[in-house]
Order: sequence, then C-alpha cells, then structure tokens
Amino acid sequence: MRPIYDCFSEEYKSPFGALQRGEECRFTIRFPEDTMIDEPMLVVFRPGYKERFIKLEDAGTENGIRSYSCLYAPNDTGLHHYYFSLLINRGRHYIKKNGASEGVIDNGDLFQLTVFEAGMTTPDWLKGGIMYQIFPDRFAKSGAVHENIPYDRKIHTDWNDMPDWRPDSRGNITNNDYFGGDLKGIERKLDYLAGLGVTVIYLNPIFESHENHRYCTADYSRIDPLLGTEEDFVSLCAAAKEKGIKIILDGVFSHTGADSIYFNKTGRYGNDTGAFRDPESPYREWYSFSHYPDVYESWWGITTLPNVNENNPSYTEYICGEGGILQKWIDLGAAGWRLDVADELPDEFIDNLNKSVKSKGEDKVIYGEVWEDATNKESYGVRRRYLIGGQLDSVMNYPFKEAVLNYIKGGDPRILVDGVMTIVEHYPKPSVDILMNFLSTHDTERAITRLAGDDVGWNGREWQSQHELTYEQYAYGIVLMKCAMVLQFFLPGIPSIYYGDEAGKEGYKDPFNRGTYPWGAENDDLIEFTRELGRIRRANRVFEKGTIRFADVTGEYAVFEREDKSIGEKAVIILNRSKKKLSKSAAELTAGASSYSVIRGSCENGMINTEPFGYSVIIIKI
Repeated sequence: MRPIYDCFSEEYKSPFGALQRGEECRFTIRFPEDTMIDEPMLVVFRPGYKERFIKLEDAGTENGIRSYSCLYAPNDTGLHHYYFSLLINRGRHYIKKNGASEGVIDNGDLFQLTVFEAGMTTPDWLKGGIMYQIFPDRFAKSGAVHENIPYDRKIHTDWNDMPDWRPDSRGNITNNDYFGGDLKGIERKLDYLAGLGVTVIYLNPIFESHENHRYCTADYSRIDPLLGTEEDFVSLCAAAKEKGIKIILDGVFSHTGADSIYFNKTGRYGNDTGAFRDPESPYREWYSFSHYPDVYESWWGITTLPNVNENNPSYTEYICGEGGILQKWIDLGAAGWRLDVADELPDEFIDNLNKSVKSKGEDKVIYGEVWEDATNKESYGVRRRYLIGGQLDSVMNYPFKEAVLNYIKGGDPRILVDGVMTIVEHYPKPSVDILMNFLSTHDTERAITRLAGDDVGWNGREWQSQHELTYEQYAYGIVLMKCAMVLQFFLPGIPSIYYGDEAGKEGYKDPFNRGTYPWGAENDDLIEFTRELGRIRRANRVFEKGTIRFADVTGEYAVFEREDKSIGEKAVIILNRSKKKLSKSAAELTAGASSYSVIRGSCENGMINTEPFGYSVIIIKI
C-alpha cells in the first residue's frame, strides 16, 4: 500500500532534501480516490515565526489513488518545519511524520525542511576524494633530532609500547607520554598514503601544547617542537601537494591550555606573564575569572583547559584577523581547518572565522566537529546555523558511523537506511558531498574493536587495558571491517580513514585508540582491500556528487545506488554481509542502461554474483 506521504521519495517531495532559498519544491500527498478530502493544506513555518498555509490542488487520479499537490519556494534560510492539514470525511486531521519519513494521520512529528543560501558551494577538490586522519605523535617518526623539547616530557623508547593510562600519584591523568611521531615522519610516508588513494590529510593538533593530544594549545603560532618546525610544516604541505594531497588542520578555539603563553598558570613562560599571573596581561580579557586568579571558567570544568571568550575583539582579531592564526597557516600551505567542539563556538565567531578562511579562497575548507544532526542542533539555548551558508562547509559524520557499525554488527537494516537518508535529506547537497565519513576517530574506540570485541560498556581503563581481541575475534573483525568500509567508501561524502584502521589497528577508548601505527606488523590483506576500494572510488566520477537510493536492504545484504545524471552514470553497489553467496538479476539491477560494466564481482548467466562477506560494483551508463 502506498504511503500518504514519504519525504524520502521524489514522488512526494521534489526535489528531495534541503532546498536553496527561493528554490521551488513540489509537495504531494496521496489517498484512495474514495476518501473524502477537503481543504488540503501544506503548513510551513520556521521556529518562532508564524505558519504559512499553501493550498494543495487536486492533481488527478491514477490506479485508484488521488493526488493533491502544491508548489512552495522558501524565502528565508534556516530550519523549517512542515505538516499537512486537511478535512477527511469533514473532520479536521493532520499528516505528520511517523518514523524517519512516512506521513501518518494525526500522530507523529513535524517534518523538517532545511533551507540554505542560494548559490552555496563547497570545495570541489574534496569531492570523490579520500581523507586520512593522523594523530601526529603516533603515526610515524623520522628519527630527526628536534630542539627545545620541554624537559618534562616522557618519551617512549619502544614504538610498540601501550600508551600510558594510569593516573599519577595525585590521581591525575597527565597525558605526558610521547612516542616521537613528527611531521617529517608523515612526509616520509606520503607514498604509502598516496597508494591508498588519499587526497587529503586531516592532522589532529600540531601546535605547541603540553599534553600528547595537543588539544590544550600553548601557542597557536608555533609547531610543537617534538613535531618539528614551521619549515617542516611547509615542506610537508609542498611534498603532499606534489602527490595530489592537501593538508587540513585541527583548530581548537573554544579553550587554550592553562600551561600556555596566554594563561601561563604553571609559570613555564615566565613568572609575571599570561592572564593567570599578570592582571594587566593583554590576554587577561580572553578569559572569565570569577575570583582572580584561582577560579575561572574552564572547558567542562577541567581546570587545565580555561575557556576563552571567543567574541572578545582581541581574541577574534588574533585568530581571525588579517594575518591572524587562521591565515598564517593557510599561507604556509594548509588547505583548511577542522573546528574542535564547534557547538561550543558562538555563531558570531564562526561567521568571522569563515570570512577569514574564505578570504584566502573559496577552495579553503571548514569542517566542524558536530556529533548530532548539524541542521537541527541546539547548543547553549541557540539553534545553530552551521550549514545554511557562511559558516561550515560540512561536518564530521557521526550519525553515519553509528548507522554503519550497528548494521554491520547485525542491527536492524531499517536503522541503516533511515540513519543515512535522514542526514542526506536534512543536509544541503554541497555539504553532503564532502561529509567526513569515518568508522573510528581519536575520540571513539577503534572500529574493529567495536565490531568484534567485547562491549566496553562502563568498564574503565583497567579493564580496557587488559582486553584485546582474541584470534577468532580479530579474524572476524577483519571480515566485518571490510563490510563496513564498503559502506564508508561508497555512501555520499568522503571516507575518512583513522590512521591504522586500514592496517587492522585495534583499541578501546582514549588512550587505547591512540596507539602507534603498526609499521611492520600491518594486516596487509586489509591494506590491499583499502587500496582496491580507493581505486574504484577515484576511477568513477559518480562517487563525487551522485545521489543515493537504497534499493534493497536486509539483515544479510544491502543494495544501493549512486546516480549522477549530469554525467549520465550510475553505480550499483551490493554488499553481502552473509556467509553465503548472493546472486542478483543483472537485468533488474541495470534496467534502463545503455551499457554497464561489472568492475567488482562476477556476472554469469545474467546474474551478478557476490561472494560471502563480499561486495560487487556495477557502473552503468544511463
């Protein structure tokens, strides 16, 4: 039975997804022709504004179903909601959303319509590409001798050590152990990354900081001495560019380190400088003290991370001003920024940040760390406007991560479809095309551990340090990783590989997910599989901007399509996550094609065959 309304289908809402301001969209509802319908209306509103009522006209009957349709073009950007109001057999009723997309009578939620600025674009060079995320201390070390290393750092002599995880004698987690990964080490591994098909490297923080994660910035203007020098950064960017790879940096702008040139709580930078030690410091107004100097606002109450007032004119100018921090590192070779905890950055600051970065070229990219749906996110009582123009280009795609991993572990197939399609529906298409699609990050357990290991639950560091995958779990985890990576590489957005995931690296949460890359002990089979996915992705332009449609998804397999009508190409991807061979009719999968080629999988007797825990890719000319 056909639904009354389905926001995922262009039969009901065309075009699908978010709209540009002023873009016309057709909304359609459908009922059996013997249903008495009067006064059908589309009701649209922005939160805090009055409703608009648009009449739906009778659009005729086909196969016993009568359609009612209207056109609507939004005048304002931002988050909109809508529903339908009508009389059914002379009684007033409303069509609202049940589940992710379908309309039901009276019971349900409001539908969402995202409206973004007309003409909004995102950098084309990212589309169809592959990202690689590097935690700099743990990827590769060059062996170069670095100068001016702070005296209080512990340097591991064994690259294969487990990161320190026990609290010190005072019960504090110091994050003071380092392995010596550096920028020259990354540069020496560029051939390896290029071989994976990588087109962009995302570096976790590289600026001077006094904890190994470097999210407690000590000096935004200086490379951490253990990583190298400014010249090393310029060299890395230049060498990467020669291989078709760009570099984006991690910007931590909601807080600094207490142990920094700006705050200087520990006195590392002198006895009478910094906001903590000098009430006349030029940095004093960056911070909020309720009882100077001992009581101050800090990030999540962590006193080593004092919050900054991002909209303080002095701070904004330092970060976003002409020749400021953002522009300095772009001028030295960076292609853009990823913003740490973007939901804790005020809109005005992100506006200024966008202007600063984009003044260096519209091809410079801005990503944000947002864990939820970025189009309807609220933080600190404010509805955020990240993706409607003038702020972020796109975001880290945590919703995809959860949908993919849950499905591969045997979860409900509907959750995969709904999870992916909701994000694609809500986000502007330019943002969808460059979504950062990852399976693990520095903030989550490694994907192979999540897929095949024991559930971490509420178990603490002691438990996590003692639990590794068994041989059987690891072998099964590799199989599941391959399945997850098929989705990661071929769904909309760009795959973001967390360093070592492609080599079979395992580990629970911080710091166990931040171990060193296993040079010399990689899983070569998984690396070659990653290369294969990269070759297919980069050889077929349909993965740059193609739309998404799930054709058939069960607990055993998923069939979905990417289509780009502008180049006359479609890709059909079959993921078989079962233990048995899967055969699908080639005629059905390629219906309407002028020609097609099977570039992964086999085709025999008119059937596309996909091996157990395998995948097939068919490229179709339309």
